[in-house]
Amino acid sequence: MAASFFVCMAAPTSSSSTITATGADTTRGYFVPMAAMTALFFLFGSVTNFNDVLMPYLKDVCQLTDLQSSLVQSAFFGAYFLMSLPAGRILEKVGYKRGIVLGLLVMAGGALLFVPAANSRTFSLFLTALGLLGAGVTLLQVAANPYVAVLGPARQAASRVSIVGVANNLGGTISPLLGGLLLFGGSTVLKARLAALPLQQRLAEEAALVKTPYLGLAVFLAVLATIFFLLRLPDIESIPADDTAQADTPVAAQGRRSALDYRHLVLGIGAIFLYVGVEVGLGSFLIRYGESQGINQLSDFTQALVRGLNVATNAFAILFGQSPAPIDTTVGFTKAVGAVLVSSYWFGSMVGRIVGIPLLRRFNDRLLLTGVCAAGATLVLASVFSHGEAALWMVVLCGFCNSIMWPVIFPLAIKGLGIFTKQGSSYLIMAIVGGAIIPPLMGWIATNGGGLRVAFILPALCYAYLVYYAVSGYRVR
Repeated sequence: MAASFFVCMAAPTSSSSTITATGADTTRGYFVPMAAMTALFFLFGSVTNFNDVLMPYLKDVCQLTDLQSSLVQSAFFGAYFLMSLPAGRILEKVGYKRGIVLGLLVMAGGALLFVPAANSRTFSLFLTALGLLGAGVTLLQVAANPYVAVLGPARQAASRVSIVGVANNLGGTISPLLGGLLLFGGSTVLKARLAALPLQQRLAEEAALVKTPYLGLAVFLAVLATIFFLLRLPDIESIPADDTAQADTPVAAQGRRSALDYRHLVLGIGAIFLYVGVEVGLGSFLIRYGESQGINQLSDFTQALVRGLNVATNAFAILFGQSPAPIDTTVGFTKAVGAVLVSSYWFGSMVGRIVGIPLLRRFNDRLLLTGVCAAGATLVLASVFSHGEAALWMVVLCGFCNSIMWPVIFPLAIKGLGIFTKQGSSYLIMAIVGGAIIPPLMGWIATNGGGLRVAFILPALCYAYLVYYAVSGYRVR
């Protein structure tokens, strides 16, 4: 998911900047460190998109409203806003390698905090744990993205960005499947036993289901931190100050004292804010949206998709001590079915990213951005005025539309900034906080304004703004 936001930051933003690697000659192989970075980006996507399954799960076990449950994304993505600048200062002091190790350990601490949170069913403790996870991911992102950019020949930077971007999307596709299996799956015997329990006892036992995956995640993160600590990574210098930037500054920069003096950047900050908010919001509420449709009979296509992916993921459940039962597709829409559709939503984003790489080289990027944003608005509005399974699949298809938005909007927003390019980039990164704001707004509308169908009008309006940016707002003035 939504964790692919930083990927295009890996590409250098100025052709005049020079980036060097010390301690290694130009012929040195970078396979091992690149493999390690790819694993990190897979991790980013997995942890981030697991929240789309965690949100409806916590809504049940903590007995929350739609607005309260949306704070899951606020706690996680709010860390991007709060930690982006401090993370940069931390890396200046400890370096890339130690920064990655520190980020992994912070994430491990957040994962461990899920155990007391589950034991007490305290929602505020869950949010604290998610905040720590988000802080750790932010530190890792700020460290890993520039590292990927300079980890090898500059002419191959785009290829490296594509590799880690696809790994990010792959992790984000798989984690909702496993999350749905672990939190909404289980054996038939377990489901029958839980259903027979009094409400509070059932909620307590369901809350305990989250402990195993997050304990496993904490152990994995600790092992990964140890590997990175022992791994001999090449020392990479920071992107140096661009001494020639003043000469490259366009005439339009004269008299401007900040990146915020550029109208197209300010509008671009809004575009990134809304894009991230839409992508996270649609994925977060997809399961709840499906429940609100009252679907009692799934189409043959959806049943075949769910059964096929269920067979593929059941093997993983055995690793967590479960005796998985097949997802029952005969009873209509369930949370387990919804988890498969969430995974399909993020799979569409991954496919779109792969397809978009050659398309963006051959066609005008703004025209493609206009097309996908208009398609997203159309799909969401059509979904709002539709019913049943068709309404759900229209939202799932929005994942494909979202895939190229970040890599197109970001370069448009920093175009022509000259000496203010890095400052503008920082503002755009902080705009990721849209993932913490838009979902709660959708939750508030759903809780106080007429349900989720009305709440989904907000993403349509966001897409409309993105169309405006692609048509006119991007212009440097």
